[in-house]
Amino acid sequence: MKSSITPRSGPVTVRRAVARDARRLTRLVRGSRAYEGQYADMVADYRVRPDYIEAHRVFVAVTDDERESRVIGFYSLLLASGELDLLFVADEAQGRGIGRLLVAHMESEARAAGLDRVRVVSHPPAEGFYRGVGAVRTGTAPANPPAVGWERPEFDFLIPPA
Repeated sequence: MKSSITPRSGPVTVRRAVARDARRLTRLVRGSRAYEGQYADMVADYRVRPDYIEAHRVFVAVTDDERESRVIGFYSLLLASGELDLLFVADEAQGRGIGRLLVAHMESEARAAGLDRVRVVSHPPAEGFYRGVGAVRTGTAPANPPAVGWERPEFDFLIPPA
């Protein structure tokens, strides 16, 4: 399923990620300002690998202008566990509806796969975003040192049937 919107930044399309997107997605994760300071170690060595993209439902948001097509966000839906594993929007594209577009697309994919909920273990600074796009707080995931030295909020997206 492809979806598109025209947020304030211009036309954006969501498409299935392909192996050659791996480096761009890795740069998005590692370059996120949300992971500066105390959170930097969590993503310093993180890599989105081509085999990860091939094994999971990974979708990218790309700009559709005549000059170039650019990845400005992505998400990863793990069907086996019913979990939103990754959701990132480029810093310069935040506040333009890209995250909301990706969540709506994820919900549609989850519904098509027969899921009635999708779990998210959120990065603490993203809690407001998840609440704003309709996720329901369900608890707290404990710290998991050394990679994650802090508790994280847990959410569910409730997926109504079509």
